[in-house]
Amino acid sequence: MSKISRFFKGGGSAASKGRGGPSPQEALARLRETEEMLSKKQEYLETRIERELAAARQHGTKGRRAALQALKRKKRYEKQLSQIDGTLSTIEFQREALENSHTNTEVLKNMGYAAQAMKKVHENMDLNKIDDLMQDITEQQDVAQEISDAISNRAALGDEFDE
Repeated sequence: MSKISRFFKGGGSAASKGRGGPSPQEALARLRETEEMLSKKQEYLETRIERELAAARQHGTKGRRAALQALKRKKRYEKQLSQIDGTLSTIEFQREALENSHTNTEVLKNMGYAAQAMKKVHENMDLNKIDDLMQDITEQQDVAQEISDAISNRAALGDEFDE
């Protein structure tokens, strides 16, 4: 494969080639690296803006042309800083969406495991056997209630006689 076709097809890492894309952990790591790099660039631009502002003040009215040039550079740096802010917001949104997707995937996977476990537990249970068992329990509870009623009614022996 030529270098040009490899470039257009995408290099990718060896770990992600076999699976058709990077894992969520790889993507999150790269997004965090990009956020870090942009944050450093943000700090650099902020210091440059401060320097240009200080240079403009230093030149003041004496070096009007130099002061204007410093203000123009400051404005350019502020524009770059604004673009980086927007890019950082987009990356943060994408990172959070990826984290949520990964969490949802894990939850779904665990729910699947739970469903399999419930199937395994229920495979030895037969609905007809359960119905029969519940009827037996109900009948035995009725018998116990009748016995209890009979015992409690017999406590008043002298009150009622069956002729």
